[in-house]
Amino acid sequence: MKAIYLNAIGAVALSFTIAACVPSSEPPSVATSAPATNSTPAPAPSPLPEPPKPAASLPPLAGGLAFLDAPQTQGNWRYIVERNETFALFGSSYENAQAIIRCDLDTRKVGIGRFGPAASAAQMRVRTETRSSDLRATTRNSGQPLVAAELDPRDPLLDAIALSKGRFALETAGMPALYLPAWAEVTRVIEDCR
Repeated sequence: MKAIYLNAIGAVALSFTIAACVPSSEPPSVATSAPATNSTPAPAPSPLPEPPKPAASLPPLAGGLAFLDAPQTQGNWRYIVERNETFALFGSSYENAQAIIRCDLDTRKVGIGRFGPAASAAQMRVRTETRSSDLRATTRNSGQPLVAAELDPRDPLLDAIALSKGRFALETAGMPALYLPAWAEVTRVIEDCR
């Protein structure tokens, strides 16, 4: 009797298992009741981040050589030699340098830089009496904030700076222009990289 009872329970369990696998012929019912009130509300969407602000840019290049008549920026060039580099610093003192022209003796690249805060990527323009060039500059890690661009030592812009009869202009987006004398220290640094 006990075996018959266990077989009957097994048959009932088997029929429930099979019934669960067979789809119902009735259409599914649609719930019309309100959702439960004890559920947690969905979090508010976070605001979209603001798009990055464009980097400061230089004004369009004006014709003429008016920058040659602008007052020269106060300061002097100083030529300095170190183990892997030579450079000319411009300013009223070493600690208050405003500009640098540097020769990396390992890579033979000439760097032109402007000290002062600026965007991490900025435009730089160098103007001479015979050539003007827009350069892509980046912020460099140094003791003072520096925005600089690198040039091949044979770049014609460097010849235009070295052969300038008076001064050249160094313009960097977001900072006042510098009107720098084209002294022998500048030419010497350029020649060091050639």
